[in-house]
Amino acid sequence: MCFCRSGKVSLSVCLSLPLFLSLSRLFYRCEAGSCVGRAWRCHIKMDPETRSRQQIVLILLGALTLASCYPQHRCEYEDYLLGRCRSPLGRRPKCTEIRLSYCEDMPYTETLFPNALGHTSREEVELGAEYLLMSVVETLLSSGGGGGGGGGGQCSPDVRMLGCAVMTPRCEHDWPMQPCRHVCETVRRRCAAAFDAIAMAWPYFLDCDRFFVSEEEGCYDPLEGLRVEQDGDDDYYGGLPPAEDPSFGSIRFGHHSEAELASVLSQTAERCSDVARTYSIGRSYEGRDLLAIEFSGNPGRHELLEPEVRLVGNMHGNEALGRQLLLYLAQDLCNEYRQGSPRVQALINTTRIHLLPSMNPDGYEVAAAGGQDATEDEEEGRKYGARNVGRTNAQGIDLNRNFPDLASIVYRRRRLRTYRTDHIAIPDFYWFGKVAPETYAVMKWVRSIPFMLGANLHGGDLVVAYPYDLSKHPQQHKLFSPTPDEKVFKIIARTYADSHPTMGRDQAWCGSSRASKNGIINGAQVSSFAGSMQDFSYLHTNCYEVAVNLGCDKFPAEEDMENAWHENQEAFISFLEGAHRGIKGLVKDEGGNGIKGARVSVRGVRHDVTTAEQGDYWRLLAPGVHILTATAAGYTRAIKRVRLPPGMPHAGRVDFVLTKTALEPNATALNRVEEEVVVVVRAEEEEGGGGGGYYSEQDDYERFDPYNHFERYTASALAARRQERRAEKPWWWSFFVGSGGGAAPTWLLRKED
Repeated sequence: MCFCRSGKVSLSVCLSLPLFLSLSRLFYRCEAGSCVGRAWRCHIKMDPETRSRQQIVLILLGALTLASCYPQHRCEYEDYLLGRCRSPLGRRPKCTEIRLSYCEDMPYTETLFPNALGHTSREEVELGAEYLLMSVVETLLSSGGGGGGGGGGQCSPDVRMLGCAVMTPRCEHDWPMQPCRHVCETVRRRCAAAFDAIAMAWPYFLDCDRFFVSEEEGCYDPLEGLRVEQDGDDDYYGGLPPAEDPSFGSIRFGHHSEAELASVLSQTAERCSDVARTYSIGRSYEGRDLLAIEFSGNPGRHELLEPEVRLVGNMHGNEALGRQLLLYLAQDLCNEYRQGSPRVQALINTTRIHLLPSMNPDGYEVAAAGGQDATEDEEEGRKYGARNVGRTNAQGIDLNRNFPDLASIVYRRRRLRTYRTDHIAIPDFYWFGKVAPETYAVMKWVRSIPFMLGANLHGGDLVVAYPYDLSKHPQQHKLFSPTPDEKVFKIIARTYADSHPTMGRDQAWCGSSRASKNGIINGAQVSSFAGSMQDFSYLHTNCYEVAVNLGCDKFPAEEDMENAWHENQEAFISFLEGAHRGIKGLVKDEGGNGIKGARVSVRGVRHDVTTAEQGDYWRLLAPGVHILTATAAGYTRAIKRVRLPPGMPHAGRVDFVLTKTALEPNATALNRVEEEVVVVVRAEEEEGGGGGGYYSEQDDYERFDPYNHFERYTASALAARRQERRAEKPWWWSFFVGSGGGAAPTWLLRKED
């Protein structure tokens, strides 16, 4: 027997040399240890010509011998399933009965071992963390964020059965069957939000590319037991229910946890995927996604002349009604669109609608877990059923006081002949303060999309408040402080209040808005404060925004939710339809190209709107006769006179064509006037104290966090939170440690960004 340094050589190889030499009729003699040193050392008596031929044969046999010294390739189970090698056990396994309690409802009764995870028996499966996860996954997903029953629970049977398909593979005729990849991918899309909500990574053994195969490779559907009885219809797995099923997509009235909210939004977008999509505008201080859903005829992109509208809820975490109503509105828009409602279909096909149910998910989680606080007395403004716990974000910041205070800048400049109230730049000193991540995300959002109408939803009162929120006199609170667009804002506010069954009535108030008239009021008359979202939107962007206070109870009981929805349903639709008031159009050059950043002004109103990327614009106006002017740097101005009759069902179309021109002779004089204005503003600020910072006309509107103060501030905060998270395991970790199932499943921990 021959031996090599790396191991024993096969018998057939050792016998092959004598065989070849005997065929050549040669006598040979091998010394002891002839295989040592990875080369043959046999002394052979032969003539020179034959020796050269035999050397070639010996070299080939030597190579074969060395190759046989290496260990045989192990047959991995994935390769076995695909027929690339023999069974890793050396013999073909047999089908056996499934005897795992959490997998007994699979659409087959026999399995075989070993499985793809290396378990060789039922006992090994039961001891593994993978099976433990499948046994508790429904509890974990349904409990994510508080509140039970909704988003997580709806996908947990699917996740469990996918896991069982991997741990107990289907066996037919002693051969394993592979589950379908497209089923795995659909379940992952539907359930990803629920896993994100509890900060759990997607399980490694549900890797759709690794453990599942395509239909061309001959797969089976592991969820066929959940399928609705429809002769082979795969709609269930695409998230699309049968059209005649009225229960699918029905609204569940009640409070929704973060996991449930994310799941409902995801499922709604999937059901109406041709007109809806979900996206995140950023993250909260504690890392929760600020999820929005969009409805449009072409979701994901701005269409020429299509108005963009946004509704934002739950800015104050303890004011939960707006959060829930926007969730109901999303489902209602999807349901009505699918059922062929002409009104809703026309609205979605001509409007790009963005709904952000929760701007403050961290505060909501605190409020949902907190208790009722005492009501305030009459002098401070009674709060019926109010919950102050969770009002702020996780940093203790009131988000509706955290936006740049641009109203103070306007008030300091209002005596100047050339002052304006639009597209005011954010002063640099703002970034040196404490800017909440939620505020930062919303500011970037509203700057990136050409919104022209919006509302933020609150609770604790029953009134629509419009800008300004900051009193024009610093010593007089609750002082009427109108914008140049007072008439337009009253129309916007009236649209919502008049469509509500009780808001428009006299004495319908229940908070501090006693001076309201038929459900609408100037914000400063309620409570004067700086840094509101609606003041920022009006003074920094093209968006006309109001604050809708939806009811007296900030955190109503679940049994009151359905009634609250029916009270506000028509008001929401009417408000969204209000985006088609006033005028819209294009500002183009002589070649027909849209001009970005052109200004459209209305004579007598010191507030302009600017054109979007493609040169389109929208301008809300009250009925009447208006003189419009379009201007752009490097072009001549164009002036038009328009008449808007009352009750116009759609916005009037007013286009402008501007001609290229050389720099006007009086441009130098104009610049000189602007410089003089800057000097006056500086002098006023120096004499009057300036209110905390310096601002001039020359500040660039495009400057957004120019010194990266927020980036550095959030970077340090994120690093601190990551350190805390490394020390603190998720709440569900206790389900797996100390369970006697071996090593803790660190693969369930999400990697930090």
